[in-house]
Amino acid sequence: MNALGKKIRLLRHQKGWSQEDVAKRLDISIPAFSKIETGITDVNLSRLNQISKLFSLSLVQLLSTSDSEEEKQIQDEINELSKKLQSRDGEVIELQKKVIDLYEQLHKK
Repeated sequence: MNALGKKIRLLRHQKGWSQEDVAKRLDISIPAFSKIETGITDVNLSRLNQISKLFSLSLVQLLSTSDSEEEKQIQDEINELSKKLQSRDGEVIELQKKVIDLYEQLHKK
């Protein structure tokens, strides 16, 4: 399965549509649509336009090789790790203060 076929399949699943649903909307046979999803057949520009409109995407968005869902998951993970890092930084600062306080107490004696 090629990247475009995977993306079309993912979009179809996100809509909750079957291959039959999409094939009817595109006015093609189910086997013809299946071949698009599996990458067996090349898709012409007219059909790509039709597919992009069906999923409310621009042609560029449809053809984009980046996986927005994967990017979102990566960004979410980065955000979570950043929060953890900020929390750890706070803990380090507190520990440094304690060390300084202990050092000062030791040297006052």
